Order: sequence, then structure tokens, then C-alpha cells
Amino acid sequence: MYSTVFNLHSYWAYLVLLVLILATFNALYKMFADKEYSAKDFRISLFTLIVSHIQLLIGLVLYFVSPRLQAFSELGMGGVMKDSISRLYLVEHPFVNIIAVALITIGYSKHKKKLTSKAKLKPIAIFYTIALVLLLSRIPWNMWLA
Repeated sequence: MYSTVFNLHSYWAYLVLLVLILATFNALYKMFADKEYSAKDFRISLFTLIVSHIQLLIGLVLYFVSPRLQAFSELGMGGVMKDSISRLYLVEHPFVNIIAVALITIGYSKHKKKLTSKAKLKPIAIFYTIALVLLLSRIPWNMWLA
């Protein structure tokens, strides 16, 4: 089960990253170019929200079926925090990515309450950009590029 969930989480991450980059740059471009908010923009931001939440759920399942989780009982919290690899997989990656998904959710929710195009695009641009930076900062690149 672990390897299936791990592979699903790894490959779904490409989709999340691609869609988040698309949504972020779309919102930034349209906001700075004073373009109108359209139904396509709504669909892009909604799809980003959906795929990021699915990734979060897959990640939570992976976290609890992972053999790495035993490091907490073997090393204790202090030992996990001293080991950079364990800290990345058990603390930093999950925590920062949960925050990133929360920011995507906040940006999406805030944009729905606005009435004008610029006001709708601004929360998406800001919150999705911050989420993108956070996601990129905590991707285990050594595993992804291997």
C-alpha cells in the first residue's frame, strides 16, 4: 500500500505544481495587464484548489502509512529534528505544504467575495504566489529529480 500511495503522491505533485504555476501566472498577468476576470480564470483557480486538496489528502494517507513515521518512536522528536532528512519528511514538508494548501483555499475564498476583475485577481495572485513559493521550498528535490 505504501508504494502505491507514494507513487500517486509523487506523480500527482507534478499536476499540482503545473496547475498552480498556471493559475499564479495567469492571475499575475491579468492583474498587472488590467485584463478582465473571466469564467476561464474561475475554472483555473477552482481546478488548482481541487487538485491541491486531493494532493493534501493523498499526502496525509502517505504520512500515516509511511515507514518513516516510526522515526518518532525510535528517535523521539529531538532525534527527528536533528536529522535533516527525517525533519524534512516528517515535519517541514507536511507542515509547510498544509500551510500552502490553506493559502490556496484562502485566496480562492477571498476572490469569490469580490465584484471587480482586479479585486478578484488580486487575492488569487497574492495567495497562490505565496503558496507556490512555499511548495517549491519544501519539495524533496533529491527524490524528485532522481
